[in-house]
Amino acid sequence: MTEKRREKLLSVLARRRPDLTLVLEDIHDPHNVSAVLRSADAVGIMRVHLVYTSAQFPRLGKKSSASATKWVGRQRHSSIPECYAALRAEGFRILSTRLGEKSVSLYDLNLTGRVAFVFGNEHTGVSGEAAELADVNFHIPMSGMIESLNVSVACAVTLYEAFRQRMVNGARRLSSEEKKELEELGKKWLSPPARRK
Repeated sequence: MTEKRREKLLSVLARRRPDLTLVLEDIHDPHNVSAVLRSADAVGIMRVHLVYTSAQFPRLGKKSSASATKWVGRQRHSSIPECYAALRAEGFRILSTRLGEKSVSLYDLNLTGRVAFVFGNEHTGVSGEAAELADVNFHIPMSGMIESLNVSVACAVTLYEAFRQRMVNGARRLSSEEKKELEELGKKWLSPPARRK
């Protein structure tokens, strides 16, 4: 590894955000998943949670993800309750995309704490279970005839609002668990690759 490469990795690592994550529920289009992972990497997300109960996890391409699959970890869950329990055990507040009477605007939410955003299937959105068990249901305000965005676009808009709020409010002090997670990621990124036999 060159010194320039090492400095780049250390710089990116310092800006990783253990307090921000995503849950993807049954998103079947590989281009959408890859685009979501690319946005996740861009805002410093370390790990994305995957729940696939009615769709098969798609094969991801390197072009649309721009190699984000290498830099963003993925954790599989067998159900929404299992996923949410794991997130809440880590102190995350769970915010599900859902258009309805009780949903709140994305721009009215405080997104500076430990937040997990839930995005659902391209055709049906998040499941009823995912929406009901979430702490908050939110929507992205729109003015056009079409009432929804492509899932990868909706994800990018949402992540960048959280990113903006974090920039305005300044860096938050990391917990000891978050520091440990960053240290483990640093070891993974900076250790030399295993030699093939």
